[in-house]
Amino acid sequence: MKQKNDIFLKACRRESTERTPIWIMRQAGRYLPEYRKIRQRYDFLTMIKTPEIASEVTIQPIEIIGVDAGIIFSDILVLPEAMGLKLYIDEVGGPKFEKNIQNEEDVDRLIIPDPTDKLKYVLNAIELTKRNIDVPLIGFSGSPWTLFAYMVDGSKDFRNAKVLIYSHSKLAHKLLEKIAVSVSRFLISQIESGADAVQIFDTWGGILNRETFEEFSLRYIHYVVEAVKSKFASTVPVILYSKGTWQWMERIIGSGCDVISIDWTFDLKEARERVGDRVSIQGNLDPVVLLSKPDVVVREALKVIDRYGRGDGHIFNLGHGILPETPVDNVKILVETVKSESRKYHK
Repeated sequence: MKQKNDIFLKACRRESTERTPIWIMRQAGRYLPEYRKIRQRYDFLTMIKTPEIASEVTIQPIEIIGVDAGIIFSDILVLPEAMGLKLYIDEVGGPKFEKNIQNEEDVDRLIIPDPTDKLKYVLNAIELTKRNIDVPLIGFSGSPWTLFAYMVDGSKDFRNAKVLIYSHSKLAHKLLEKIAVSVSRFLISQIESGADAVQIFDTWGGILNRETFEEFSLRYIHYVVEAVKSKFASTVPVILYSKGTWQWMERIIGSGCDVISIDWTFDLKEARERVGDRVSIQGNLDPVVLLSKPDVVVREALKVIDRYGRGDGHIFNLGHGILPETPVDNVKILVETVKSESRKYHK
């Protein structure tokens, strides 16, 4: 299907738009009854590894809630699995690895996968989805550091991952280099398969201090962005979501990304002032707002729009993924509010 709605891509490039575009992180998921109906028949890994199912789930929020972009239904941990770590589903804790990286031998056993082989199901899902939507499609990957954290440590605070970078930095860099090359190739393959933009999820960048963030996270994000840009120049926007790291915003912008996505803990007005016209900004409604009454959803959405202010370069989103218990009607109200009320902030 020919792409008709390109407002999201225009906003990524800071081009003039008639309103603020909106999409929602984790928009293809458990809050939708249509998703839950499919989930009753298949386990999570089967869903993401079956292109027809992944595509159907990707399209659901585009048709049901009317967002301005889709994001391919997948998981950041499919890449480490393709590198050699066996992935399984913990029905309580979600996707996990059977064994975590513990030593240099484990790192040496990892491969840098060919995405057209090991991750072909993701690429096929992208190709299939592109034929059936009229909005841009976003591909994605975890950042090298965030994938590193999951690959080394299955705990909630990732203390073992942090111990590794402090105690065995050489080994940590060896693993991160392998992951960074793999992430780069995976994102490039997603774009070649039809993704109109890509997002890097640096979910756990915020557990590091400034020095370790720059050395073990940002350094490798920069590598990935540069690899994608060297292949596609400025034709494909790269979005960077680095949670809890807004205090280093200027350094993050230096990664070369086109859009920074910020969580709800940072003021959008200040973010815009610090960013200037260098990149677009995505965000940043607190996902918990969507659990409130409809009038609260409208009120808080208007606050976000107003904090960004007049002009282009804003992509409305949540500051993190949508919560599974979110009422669908509230999501529809959010989308409708942004679409109608943001117009007055644009020419």
